[in-house]
Amino acid sequence: MLFLLLFIFCILLFIFGMNIIRIGLFNISADKLKTWLIKLTNTPFKGMLTGTFITALLQSSTAVMVITIGLISARIMTFPQSIGIILGTNIGTTFKTELITFDIDAAIPPLAIIGAVLLCIHNKKVRSIGMLILGIASVFTAMKGFEFLAQPLTSLPFIHRSLLSLNDSIFMSILTGAVMTTIIQSSTAMTGIAMGFLTAGLLKLDAGIAIMLGANIGTCITAIIASIGGGQEAKLAAYAHVWLNVIGVLLFIPLIPTLTALAPQIANHKDVQLAHISVIFNVVTSLIFLPFATRFGKMILFLHK
Repeated sequence: MLFLLLFIFCILLFIFGMNIIRIGLFNISADKLKTWLIKLTNTPFKGMLTGTFITALLQSSTAVMVITIGLISARIMTFPQSIGIILGTNIGTTFKTELITFDIDAAIPPLAIIGAVLLCIHNKKVRSIGMLILGIASVFTAMKGFEFLAQPLTSLPFIHRSLLSLNDSIFMSILTGAVMTTIIQSSTAMTGIAMGFLTAGLLKLDAGIAIMLGANIGTCITAIIASIGGGQEAKLAAYAHVWLNVIGVLLFIPLIPTLTALAPQIANHKDVQLAHISVIFNVVTSLIFLPFATRFGKMILFLHK
């Protein structure tokens, strides 16, 4: 039970870290980001580049989607402008997944101390930088926790049975990734948990890939929630986000065996392999949709208007 509580604490620490990274970066550059979102979205390609850059900067696809839906609700941006941004957020969010595979163990305590000290200074920009640094330390601490606790957790019978069922069923892995991401509101946290079990050798790579795919579906729930009461165009943007990820996952399910076989050629460690495959999934999906962005928007209008 203690290990389970510690694991839940690590999940909360990871989410806390990602949130304060986002808040810190947003405090530093919020007005500029909104201006870029409005001005640089007149074509799907520009929108995709803008969405990618801002999502990578804010370290949160959810935050960019919420901002975009807010701008649509305020009639500052239109639904067609959001298509490119949605494609870009899926690419930009992979920067987080790659980031958490870095080995900065020795730097975690100094980063935590520096971040905490900067938070005590009464200057908005300095405090925002402190939030960014402390958030990074929190995220990497949580990742080490996932790795450390993965093995002890399997001593719990229901965890052991769950892992066996995930290793034996792609469908269950996708469903678990989607449901857990809906609950914890972070696809990166869900992927990070999968990385911990992969590193410990308790989860097969194909199951880890399926969990990552499911996490991309589960992360859409925040956009749906944000669109409530925001008008028809805001809801259309949220629906477009859902359809993009669902169709992308359906396209990639048959490719899981191929990606699993190719993984050792792209990285030595399984957590890094999963991070790279996450990049492949999101980049390829967005590039497939880009030439059909206008038609995709029309399809969403047809289905939901």
